[in-house]
Amino acid sequence: MASKQFFKTLRLIPQKYSNDTRGLHSCSYRYVVNSNYQQCTFLTARQSKSKIVSALHPSKAYYGTQPSSSKITRGPYSRLEAVDIAVFTGILGKARVINGAEDDLDGFNVDWLKSVRGNAQIVLKPNTTEEVSQIMQHCHSRNLAVVPQGGNTGLNGGCIAIFDEVVISTSLMNQVINLDELTGVLTCQSGCVLYTLDEHVKERGFVMPLDLGAKESCQIGGNLSTNAGGLRVLRYGSLHATVLGIEAVLADGTILDCMSTMKKDNTGYDLKHLFIGSEGTLGILTKVAIQCPIKPNSINLAFLGLDSYSKVLETYQKARNDLGEILSACEYIDNETMKCAEENMNLKAPISSYPYYMMIETAGSNAVHDEDKLNSFLEDSMKLNLVTDGTAIWSTREKLADAMLKDGYFLIFDFSVPLEIFEKFVQDTRAYLGASVKRVTGFGHLGDGNIHLNITMEKFNPDVLAKVEPFVYQWVANHKGSISAEHGIGSKKRHLIHHSKSGESIKIMKQIKKLLDPKNIMNPYKVLPE
Repeated sequence: MASKQFFKTLRLIPQKYSNDTRGLHSCSYRYVVNSNYQQCTFLTARQSKSKIVSALHPSKAYYGTQPSSSKITRGPYSRLEAVDIAVFTGILGKARVINGAEDDLDGFNVDWLKSVRGNAQIVLKPNTTEEVSQIMQHCHSRNLAVVPQGGNTGLNGGCIAIFDEVVISTSLMNQVINLDELTGVLTCQSGCVLYTLDEHVKERGFVMPLDLGAKESCQIGGNLSTNAGGLRVLRYGSLHATVLGIEAVLADGTILDCMSTMKKDNTGYDLKHLFIGSEGTLGILTKVAIQCPIKPNSINLAFLGLDSYSKVLETYQKARNDLGEILSACEYIDNETMKCAEENMNLKAPISSYPYYMMIETAGSNAVHDEDKLNSFLEDSMKLNLVTDGTAIWSTREKLADAMLKDGYFLIFDFSVPLEIFEKFVQDTRAYLGASVKRVTGFGHLGDGNIHLNITMEKFNPDVLAKVEPFVYQWVANHKGSISAEHGIGSKKRHLIHHSKSGESIKIMKQIKKLLDPKNIMNPYKVLPE
């Protein structure tokens, strides 16, 4: 018989698996607190970092170094002329060529954080691979620079023109080609919106292997281009693990067909991996084949309070060992983040105040089996004094960014560092900045080593920015981390890539770029440094 203390730890058993209109997984649960059943409905652990960022007011939230075209020299590219517009119109028809009115171009020239503005004079909207190929043949012959653009949900300026590059929007390349219900392999065009794909495969008993807060707008091609992460990385791996094939159009219009759906293909170099995470600098993705896992029937969520960071790590390791194949998400939140939520949003944690918190989600096919497994893990964890308390608090997690925004202004950083130094990273940054800022907080995904470092101040202070950026990037480099965990490099971080990649690595990447795009017309001024 479980103790009363154990029943203070959340037990969630889904009664209905569904989706609300915003595309976030929503379930109705019953939960046990001191053995009294009640009803509650709230969002599950699908609220990714990108969803948090989407809650920010652009004028008060800052994400990385802002590029400035005044600091970049325009490349030796041709400028758009009437003859080019005529060629593009001949390929696409007038309706799919946008040029002229500034209002029509604004949505393509400004990123959704409103932190980057380009000056593209034309947007092209092909709907077939062949049309993309014809466009690129002309751009290559005329030496016109090109920017591929999907849903324009990126955070580092990767899909926005720096100068007057030709924008090629994949928004009309939105057809599902096939879902093999025997193997779960989905084949689609690159402009398909992630939410639409997830709904399509769910109707047939599958889910997409990635889930992002921007899923209603982001496109699968853009997801691949940035190697987007999200909470399902722990369960299903990165896109390098789930993407089986791609089709891409190269700078000269060559169509590269790597659309094999075989899980085993050991015939030479696996070229598709070059395009995953390349952010449109090597070519334009036009089709994708991706492995979709079976849709889980049972989802359970637990929120835990812990006394030390060492216990966070022990609990995470125990969760991996005890929960195994049903563990789907494992989140970490520090006390300073929760204090911010309480002070600014009046969202007091319903459990006692602890230095550290964890959220653990399981997803599987057998509700009884999954619940028993989670209960056993929680009981053992409490007996070992790893977990002290727990209850339902997910609604608070959703509002962390709003809470920090109420401090006045905040800086957002997205890093990968070894799990054992998550806490030290936040503490060192806090000590370094001292009283010059209001708050330094940390939360993130334990399952993939991704920490979100947040720094708040009453008003924007450029001196703080100038002080903190070199510190945090060098700190990450010293600990062999990554300056971009899941949001790419784009135009904002390309001068910082040396913090995560060696000189030889950057040299080889430039050689690959030159081989596939000798004129450097594919998404210039992005990813690779000058």
